[in-house]
Amino acid sequence: MNLHNAGIAVSAVSPEQYPKTILPEFAFVGRSNVGKSSMINKLLNRKSLARVSSAPGKTITINFYNIDETIFLVDLPGYGYAKRSHEEIKGWGDMIEGYLNSRPQLRQLFLLVDSRHVPTKDDIMMLEWIRTARPDDDVIAIATKTDKLKKSELEANLNMIYEALELTEEDILVPFSTKGTDGVRTVWDMINMLLASPESEI
Repeated sequence: MNLHNAGIAVSAVSPEQYPKTILPEFAFVGRSNVGKSSMINKLLNRKSLARVSSAPGKTITINFYNIDETIFLVDLPGYGYAKRSHEEIKGWGDMIEGYLNSRPQLRQLFLLVDSRHVPTKDDIMMLEWIRTARPDDDVIAIATKTDKLKKSELEANLNMIYEALELTEEDILVPFSTKGTDGVRTVWDMINMLLASPESEI
């Protein structure tokens, strides 16, 4: 897979606008400002392919990134941003749920949480949804922004996230930094492993 051959295919707000392909999709979900776009840029070794907003709550579309006509990385709208209206928040929730419930191409959903903080109620609700709606999937959580923690803080914070999300031994928690190499190879190793499994065929 040539990561240099990557670009945004579509920014969608409804299923009619989703890519008309059967390529496997790997989606990233998390609260606003958790760093989904920054992580996608880091995974692809690009500075600005995924648009990074200076203010949370700005991503209001589902962004599909085509990687070498092999897979899509999918950036879902961030949840939990309180300064939006109830109607906007409900609309974003419906958009996320509509994609997750109707997309057979979705191979794996990654839950992003901020490594600096205790997971929010919204994070916990999303994890419960993943366990209920996709019981055959591994639960993979990614703890972002680890570069903002001291080494002495990291282990304690990862343990805190494990406990708050009630992760099991079968679940996976990946520390991830956009400033270094933490997590990049691990995420790609998991994607490649999933692609190699028979279940990846749609």
